[in-house]
Amino acid sequence: MSTEKITAELRTEFGKGFARRTRAAGRIPAVIYGHGNDPIHVSLPGHETMMALRHHGLNALLELSIDGKVQLALTKAVQVDNLRRQIEHIDFVAVVAGEKVTVDIPVVTTGEAAAGTIVTLEHTTLTVEAEATHVPESLEVSIEGLEAGENVTAGAITLPKGTTLAADAESVIVHIAAAPTAAQAEADLASAEAEAGIVHDAPESTEA
Repeated sequence: MSTEKITAELRTEFGKGFARRTRAAGRIPAVIYGHGNDPIHVSLPGHETMMALRHHGLNALLELSIDGKVQLALTKAVQVDNLRRQIEHIDFVAVVAGEKVTVDIPVVTTGEAAAGTIVTLEHTTLTVEAEATHVPESLEVSIEGLEAGENVTAGAITLPKGTTLAADAESVIVHIAAAPTAAQAEADLASAEAEAGIVHDAPESTEA
């Protein structure tokens, strides 16, 4: 897992007003927690940080330069304005090389299940323990040829070297079900409409 080098600026002002001014200036407010130290409040260059998170994903590892000192920081929470698609705030955890961290890794399916099936991703992430500088960006789960009724559990997923499972090994991550027939789909729709109280008018008859 590579790191992005970003220069951060310490900040001593807080509150919504300051946060708005920070974002208006093209920067992102952030806090770095961890290692028994007081939280470090910083601001980050907006575009550079956004590109780093987009490139490295959910658990982006940043190498933050703060007043000439370098701090490795693992992304833990990102607040986004859904309307403007703008990052509003980031929470980081301070880490050191070689340290183990518990993180949620996105799960990605590969391959094609058997014909006539529906693939359901029961959990979009998997909790694992890994070295802070070697956190995998995603975990691939092959569903190639799986038949209806088959599952892929957490314990069956192959993890990269140095990464260990921190979730229940029996937890179902992917479930393969039989696709409904047209008759079943029509019956399910009729049942749902009946429960919702939807009544369709009978078609008007026409005379020859």
